Amino acid sequence: MTLAELAKKLSELGYPVAYSHFKKSQKLPFICYLVVDSNNFIADNKVYREILNVDIELYSNKDFAAENKIKEMLNENELPYSYDEIYVNGEEVFKSTFSIQI
Repeated sequence: MTLAELAKKLSELGYPVAYSHFKKSQKLPFICYLVVDSNNFIADNKVYREILNVDIELYSNKDFAAENKIKEMLNENELPYSYDEIYVNGEEVFKSTFSIQI
């Protein structure tokens, strides 16, 4: 899956989606995604396979339905994920992060 294909799949979930951040505030829930680093397969001084580590961040007031939609989309597309959650005190929202490789 490419980054563009991931963006399309995320948009199909029905929530506002942006790469990295929105320029204007959004109504909860919303999704941001970004490449945090890469883990490319390299041999003979070439990148044979680009592997991007991507975080998908769901910002919400703890929206289990939205979390489940993301999990279902990832599972349907055979994208294993790890999950982390924090409460952003200053913003008074939960940030649920799904970390994947594409």
